[in-house]
Amino acid sequence: MLNKSMRWRGLDPVTLEHCHIIPASSGTRIRGTVITPDYGLFYRLKLDEAGLVRSIRVERTDGAVLELFSNGAGSWSDDRAEPLPALNGCLDIDLWPTPLTNSLPIWRSTWIDNQPQRFAMAWIDGDDMTVRREEQLYTRLDPTHFRFQSNNGSFDRVLEVDSNGLVLNYPGLFERAD
Repeated sequence: MLNKSMRWRGLDPVTLEHCHIIPASSGTRIRGTVITPDYGLFYRLKLDEAGLVRSIRVERTDGAVLELFSNGAGSWSDDRAEPLPALNGCLDIDLWPTPLTNSLPIWRSTWIDNQPQRFAMAWIDGDDMTVRREEQLYTRLDPTHFRFQSNNGSFDRVLEVDSNGLVLNYPGLFERAD
């Protein structure tokens, strides 16, 4: 797995993110910081050896914290070990405001060009520190481009990724800054 740092510029709203992916014997650790016009946000992800999210901690500079745990098979709980049945079946997370989490399903899936794959995501909104289930569709167009669709197809972008599956350009929202 990668041992890499990268930065993204958010375009709408204007943000700056620094992220580091760290390989570990038991999977991968990802740490990132996002500076937005309204708050700073720090996130930590732990992935298991199969690339599945096992935990995420999101903390804002105003003190708001959200921490979630997964068994790697689609069951989630909060920081009090309370089950979150609304997230059943979600294997990945999608954290706003970062493009890093778009890489999670790209990394752990086998791709054939122009064959869409549907993913159930635990979608985390860093603006209001909430989480909900969201269905997303990814289609690899070629090794460096993925069509990303969410909100029942009402949101559609073609993401450009590097050879590691990390976003280079997310039209209208993010671009790599490193």
